[in-house]
This record gives sequence, C-alpha cells and structure tokens, in this order.
Amino acid sequence: MVAADLEGPYEPAVRRADLGLRVHWCVLPFRVLLVLTSHRGIQMYESDGSTMVYWHALDSGDATPVQAVFARGIAASGHFICVGTWSGRVLVFDIPAKGPNIVLSEELAGHQTPITDIATEPAQGQDCVADMVTADDSGLLCVWRSGPEFTLLTRIPGFGVPCPSVQLWQGICAAGYGNGQVHLYEATTGNLHVQINAHARAISALDLAPEAGKLLSAAEDTFVHIWKLSRSPESSYIEAAPLL
Repeated sequence: MVAADLEGPYEPAVRRADLGLRVHWCVLPFRVLLVLTSHRGIQMYESDGSTMVYWHALDSGDATPVQAVFARGIAASGHFICVGTWSGRVLVFDIPAKGPNIVLSEELAGHQTPITDIATEPAQGQDCVADMVTADDSGLLCVWRSGPEFTLLTRIPGFGVPCPSVQLWQGICAAGYGNGQVHLYEATTGNLHVQINAHARAISALDLAPEAGKLLSAAEDTFVHIWKLSRSPESSYIEAAPLL
C-alpha cells in the first residue's frame, strides 16, 4: 500500500481529481516506477511500492492566491519520466538504471494553461519522429521528439475546449475533447484527418490497444465506444471504424 501526500486545505468546490491526483506505472527500459501526483508534489516509488525513491515538491511561487497548484499527466519516454503541471510546464526527470539519483533535467514550456494529459510511444530508432504529445485545458496539443533535449515539432491549436485525454499510435495522435469529439491528427504535421462526434458529453479518457490498433473512448455520458484505427494503403490517410 502506498500513501499519497494529500495534506493541505480542503477545497469543497474543487474535486480531488481536478487537483491532479494521478497514479501511473512508468515502464522504463531498465526498471518500473510507480508515480503519484497531487497538489503537493510528485512521488516516485519502486515497482512494489515498498520504497519512495524520489519526491519533488511543486513550486507555487508564480501562482495567484486563487490558483490551484497541482501536477497532472504522467508518461515515460525512454529513460525519462514526464509530468505535467498547473503552470503548463512539463517536468522531465532523468531516471537512472537503479537507485534514487533522479534528476530534473528539463522543463518544457510549450503550454500556457494547465496540462491535462501526456502520451508517448516508442520511437523505434527513427529520426525526427514524434514520440510524445502533451495536452492542456485550452485544447492545445504540443508534439515532441524526446531525447537528451526534447524538441517541439509542432503545435496543434485548440478551439476553446479542454482536451482531457490523448494517445499516440503509429504516428497518429488521438485527442478526446470536452465537447465529446475525438480528433485524429497526423502527429508530425498536425493535420486533422478524422473528426468523430463520439459522445454527447465530455470525453473522460482514451485508451489504446497498440497491437490491435483499437481506440477506446469513455465519456461523462456514461458510454464507452471502441474504434478500429488504420491507414489507407492508397493515400496513407487515417481512418477510424466504429466497433462498439
């Protein structure tokens, strides 16, 4: 059992989930860490939860008195763990093969509003490949190439609707929005290929079965839908067929 640090004033108008309480298994090439985020900071544990190997306190120096401070959005990319924050910055932690010598190596500054989600996929040794996408409360998506220094490849503009969840699959960026739509973009260019009116209310989460190419969407309308993703062999255009 792992105890998250949730001390602090209770805010009845704000749900705990909105303050960024998240738990995620980060599978790295050489170890697995359990990462928790809250409005206090970021905790990293060994895979069995027995030992906390790293704690990062959130800096509220730039926050206004009415602004909530939290971390939200967790993903692993190579030997890095990336965590989004209330300020729109993404913290990049360099993880050693063993031990607690974890280092905050970089802060990515592509967003101006709070991060909602982060998704990654293995780069598989390709050059200039988009292997991470970050989303925020304005609906803006930033597409990155990971490495010793992360590179911003493109920005996909928002349209005034939050993007609570994103996924990456074979260079396709799937984004679920607060208006119930799912958009499929070409990650490297940001070109919109498919727009699906998937749900009657806000998307809560997207998930992928990478080997099967199946995308699952869940929303506040209480429905779950499954979509089969593919590329047209003639045009390389992205297609999505409903399965459920």
